[in-house]
Amino acid sequence: MDVEFEIPAAAAAAVTNGLGGVEASAAPLSAEQLDVEAYAAQYFGRTRLLRLLFIAERCGVESIELDALRMAHDEARNREDTQLYRDASHRINGRLGPLYRYDQGWVDSVNRRAEQRKEKLENELNGYRTNLIKESIRMGYNDIGDFYYGHGHLSEAFKSYIRTRDYCTTSKHVVQMCTHVILVSIQLGQFAHVTNYVSKAEQTQDELDAVIVAKLRAAAGLAYLETKKYKLAARKFLETGPELGNNYSEVMAPQDVAVYGALCALASFDRSDLKSKVIDNSSFRNFLELVPEVRELVNDFYSSRYGSCLQHLEKLKPNFLLDIYLHEHVESLYKDIRHKAIIQYTLPFISVDLNTMADAFKTPVAMLEKELAALITENKIKARIDSHNKILYARHADQRNATFQRALQTGSEFERDVKAMLLRANLMKHDFNQKPGQRKM
Repeated sequence: MDVEFEIPAAAAAAVTNGLGGVEASAAPLSAEQLDVEAYAAQYFGRTRLLRLLFIAERCGVESIELDALRMAHDEARNREDTQLYRDASHRINGRLGPLYRYDQGWVDSVNRRAEQRKEKLENELNGYRTNLIKESIRMGYNDIGDFYYGHGHLSEAFKSYIRTRDYCTTSKHVVQMCTHVILVSIQLGQFAHVTNYVSKAEQTQDELDAVIVAKLRAAAGLAYLETKKYKLAARKFLETGPELGNNYSEVMAPQDVAVYGALCALASFDRSDLKSKVIDNSSFRNFLELVPEVRELVNDFYSSRYGSCLQHLEKLKPNFLLDIYLHEHVESLYKDIRHKAIIQYTLPFISVDLNTMADAFKTPVAMLEKELAALITENKIKARIDSHNKILYARHADQRNATFQRALQTGSEFERDVKAMLLRANLMKHDFNQKPGQRKM
């Protein structure tokens, strides 16, 4: 059996250039500090393979590339994933010696065993369907779905897991079906299905296990992240309970929850939400403790140490760009975080010296001035720039006039309400009201 691997959109570049995604000519990244072995140890199953191949594609450092490919090769052989084994072997291209050359004999042997296993599972399922045993049919479809998932037939695995829906007899069965579909949908990059089946699982009548709830929150957060709904993504990651631990390593590690949640929150939350929902969130603090650098940059941002915060972000950027789900959003998130920092810096002041501000942000004055001009044009900052003297003047509203206008409006509303009350009282006094059952004249 020729096992074909269906590559999710986020991981396409990790396998072969012909499948789309990031091209091989992408600028190399400085990721000498990445410990590939420690990174890979955080994950389990297919995501470990995909992440290793993605790192090999994007890192730009040959030693790290070969290390990732070696680990991907060994993992693919252990999982008997012939397609990913083929991709890893071809990418290695003999650079790791004879032990890592492509072995067609091994591939043929694995495919023959897979074909035999598939026939056995299908025969068993046909027997269950003949006998109309619902629970056995459900388990049979689950087994076939697991088989297809293990061999890279993600669309077939998705169909098999979906078919168990008609044979679910308990809430536990429904939740199991939903978690299987969510896992495959993430691998396929079909995040609309992820959101849909997270909702289905949460609507089951029985109370869900805390680990399952944490998995659903994390999956929903990832779906919102991939659709660039950063505020919703932040909320879901922040709601993820510490029960998640390493129980969802086939998708993400707890460190990923900290990174994804913190970056999305910094890019989308206001100052009060950042304090109450991130810094004072005892559950999320458990995740942040796993990534001290991210915890520090969150504290720096809230404490208005913007230069330090942005320096931390730049230092972490190469590793963030090697994350299979985060890499597409790094530039957008960084831009939003920087703009939010600039806006918050200017809010308390009537005027700001651009030289002082540039020192705080550790950036050239000319570049800062361009950023401020863009934010003013977009109406995100109400101010004007004295380009000659390098001063930003805020255009604060006239508080006295605004208070006077509010007082006039309140008076008008009060007068209207009093007149309406007097009119109603007079109508009732003179019995100009229609009683129940009374016919109109």
